[in-house]
Amino acid sequence: MKGGRPMSKKKELTHEDVKKIVSSYMNEEHVALVEKAYHFAEVAHHDQRRKSGEPYIIHPIQVAGILANLHMDPETVCAGYLHDIVEDTGATLDDIKELFGPTIAMIVDGDTKLGKIRYKSNKEQMAATHRKLLLAMSKDIRVMIVKLADRLHNMRTLKHLRPDKQRRISNETLEIYAPIADRLGISTIKWELEDLSLRYLNPQQYYRIVHLMNSRRDQRVDYIDESIKLIKKAIADLDLGPNVEIYGRPKHIYSVYRKMVTQHKQFSQIYDLLAVRIVVDSIRDCYAALGAIHTNWKPMPGRFKDYIAMPKTNGYQSLHTTIIGPEGRPLEVQIRTHKMHEIAEYGVAAHWAYKEGKTNGIQQTQDSQKLNVVKEILELRSESQGTDEFMQGIQSDIFTDKVYAFTPKGDVIEMPKGSGPLDMAYQIHTEVGNHTTGAKVNGRIVPLDYEIKNGDIVDILTSSSSAGPSRDWFDLVSTRRARNKIRQFFRAHDREKNIEEGKQLLENELREAGYSPAELMTDEKCEEVAQETHYNSSDDMFAALGFGDLAPVGIRNRFTADIRQQVESDRQQAAEKAVLEDHQTLEKPNERKKQKQAKASSEGVVVEGVDNLLVRLSHCCSPIPGDAITGYITKGRGVSVHRDDCPNIKAARKNGERIVSIYWANPNGDKTNYNADLEVQGYNRNGLLNDVLRSVNNSTRFLNSVNGKVDHNKMVTISLIIGVRNLRQLQLIMDGLKNIPDVYVVKRIIR
Repeated sequence: MKGGRPMSKKKELTHEDVKKIVSSYMNEEHVALVEKAYHFAEVAHHDQRRKSGEPYIIHPIQVAGILANLHMDPETVCAGYLHDIVEDTGATLDDIKELFGPTIAMIVDGDTKLGKIRYKSNKEQMAATHRKLLLAMSKDIRVMIVKLADRLHNMRTLKHLRPDKQRRISNETLEIYAPIADRLGISTIKWELEDLSLRYLNPQQYYRIVHLMNSRRDQRVDYIDESIKLIKKAIADLDLGPNVEIYGRPKHIYSVYRKMVTQHKQFSQIYDLLAVRIVVDSIRDCYAALGAIHTNWKPMPGRFKDYIAMPKTNGYQSLHTTIIGPEGRPLEVQIRTHKMHEIAEYGVAAHWAYKEGKTNGIQQTQDSQKLNVVKEILELRSESQGTDEFMQGIQSDIFTDKVYAFTPKGDVIEMPKGSGPLDMAYQIHTEVGNHTTGAKVNGRIVPLDYEIKNGDIVDILTSSSSAGPSRDWFDLVSTRRARNKIRQFFRAHDREKNIEEGKQLLENELREAGYSPAELMTDEKCEEVAQETHYNSSDDMFAALGFGDLAPVGIRNRFTADIRQQVESDRQQAAEKAVLEDHQTLEKPNERKKQKQAKASSEGVVVEGVDNLLVRLSHCCSPIPGDAITGYITKGRGVSVHRDDCPNIKAARKNGERIVSIYWANPNGDKTNYNADLEVQGYNRNGLLNDVLRSVNNSTRFLNSVNGKVDHNKMVTISLIIGVRNLRQLQLIMDGLKNIPDVYVVKRIIR
């Protein structure tokens, strides 16, 4: 059994290794195409390095190697070599099209991140990139297979990134890429992605499971060997031919972890750590072997699954049974044919597997309904409002577990787990859904909140005189599709009422915020806001507001934006003025002798062309000897000193008013300590704050204030006020802080 240990170090392939693998199954012409792609990538990525410091070309070689191991067609392996070229080098898509043809260019384009558009947030960019990827995949599934190979190698080398990045990428892998690999049936990639993600997201649990798996490993191997002998004996007289394979199947760490979490089980309670797989030639042999096993050992009730008669959505077929095996211990047995095994391991990739001399794999997949997922993606795209909704739909509807129900005529309907009769009705047809009056399951009338189970025969009862959906149906459906359909019904049905309600809601909202609705809600303004919110008319916008698609606060803010902007700019001007003119004086002329703090004009800061002028250091940017500085003449309180990059001085400098040239008398400072404001950002590990304080205390005795806050991603921001003599000393302190592990940013702040 291979499954007990953590991800072994995968051997790093060279181009020679990849060439060897592709030569074993491609003809010479195709091997030459792959070779050409490698040389092009090598030249394009020349001089580039990865985060780990190794040459960049190693990454495309590994991606092409993963695809070659799946025995993918030449175009896909070439795309593996070329997938980062458009993104990271000077080469363009047209170059690839010219050299390698449109198919490879199309696959590479589908895998290229969206670079040109500026997004509001990282999340939005991710969603848009995923959307592009999924839609490209619906044109050609190979786009996705290349992406999965790319993600797999990135996950294998994740240790070279910062911890927060590791967690973000692992999360995305678990939420998007592992389910896609699962839906495409490529279990070899799915398992590895899940195990690697778990290692970064929950290392404690990961290594605990690894340890527990290893601790009883020898006993388990002996037990499996013993079981295999007995099973061989049991099926010996069936005469299944020479190709029968029987072996212990590896268990994956993530699946053990999932079972422990979802079923609240201890490690010792998980049966299927022990599993035997029997691979035979034909479907007939599968059932024959099952019969022999059930004759010799008792099956556990409720643990038999026939995925041959009812394949999973991703094409997976097998017989699963759990028997009370030797020594009275539960033992899982999986029985499948060689063909099924290939599809279980490589899924859709198996259909694309290279057939001698043919590279037009697309024809092979047309007849297979393997690609239901693609159809669903296209449907979702047409039904969802924005990118966010589309991505949520992908996660909630497409990548959840499925249940299968039958119509009375015997047609199979596939739905996400947790669906009820209404979900099924809307899946059959919108009109069936709108006119549903009830449902029968297996001949008995059931309430509409019934949860459909695998194999139920569901008869939807409809009536042409039904008034249509009621509002409480929203609580009775679980799929986004059904919810959208009910929404559409109410939108069209109650339009007039919704418009009135929407206007009322907005008026109330404006009144509460202290504005006059009559002044603000003019026809022109309503139309303008409707345009901004992408509605054809103000009525459409009010209807959406009354229906609950829009939040009243958001629309109120758009109506009041101009007023608020005016108030804000007046406030800002007043604040700027105050900051520049109202600084506290750091020294008074008559107390100069007593003061040891920042020296005044003659010794500390010199004002060009003027003697004996009162000089004060401003608090907003805390200048220190060595900083480039500018003076601002305040009304009656001398000159305030600001750093050149201080935003409070920028407006005054632009107009050139009241600005005066000043410089430090001694840029290295004197014996006085000046306050500097620092901000440190990093990952909140144990002992980080101690390390920061230790580093500061090594360089200065004056640590005047410390403050910190942590966000939900375990990112911490520490604010420090420290006393330093000059810029050089501050620089040393900052460099020391930057060298602390898990500190990402150290900067001076301006209040």
